Order: sequence, then structure tokens, then C-alpha cells
Amino acid sequence: MRFIILALLIIPAIEIGVFIWAGGIIGPWWIVGLILLTGFVGISIAKQQGTDTWHRAQQSMMNGQTPAVEIIDGICIFAGAVFLLTPGFLTDIVGFVLVLPITRTPLNNIIQRYVQKLLNKGVIIYRK
Repeated sequence: MRFIILALLIIPAIEIGVFIWAGGIIGPWWIVGLILLTGFVGISIAKQQGTDTWHRAQQSMMNGQTPAVEIIDGICIFAGAVFLLTPGFLTDIVGFVLVLPITRTPLNNIIQRYVQKLLNKGVIIYRK
């Protein structure tokens, strides 16, 4: 809990510092434009990736398989969309990492290994 509170204080301060620094270099209106552009582009990519993930999950279920990869992808895409809606360049970077398939796939593999480790330890119980 302390980590979340600390992050909620530090991340906006860093973002404001980056805004001021970048605004001094390229101008404040360009910063506003870039924030809006990354938001619109990011959300459109998130929508497309979310729809694609939804279709893959449906296909897996029709084949009688558990859509585990698709669930993790969906969580990553949702979190990425939230980061992309948050104004800031650092949060946009994190959002694009979570939304773009080329960067989401290695992250997905790390999450799968972590969840499998928790399942093996008995921390998570899965029942059909």
C-alpha cells in the first residue's frame, strides 16, 4: 500500500518536470498536442488490440481451450489503455509497452511464468 501512495506522489511530480523541461524546448502548445496525439493513437491501438484479443479468446473457448494467454493480454491491454489516458510521457511509454503486441508478448511470458510459480506453490488454487 505504501508503494502505491508513494507512486501516486512521485509519478505526477516527474511528469510535471518532464512537461516543463520539454515545454521549454519545443513549446507548451506542442506538448499539449503531443499529449492529445499519444492519447488518441494509443487508445485506437488499444481498441484494435482488445478486439483482436477478444476474438482470439472466443476462438479458444470454441475449441474447448482455456483462454489463459488472451486473459493476460486483455489485462495488459486494459492497464495500457489506462496509462495512455493518463496525461504524461512516461505513462504513455508504459501504456504503449503494454498495448503493442511486440512488447506485450515478452511481458506476457514473464507473467505466465510468475502465475505458474504461484500455482506450483499452492498460493493460487485453480479448479475446473
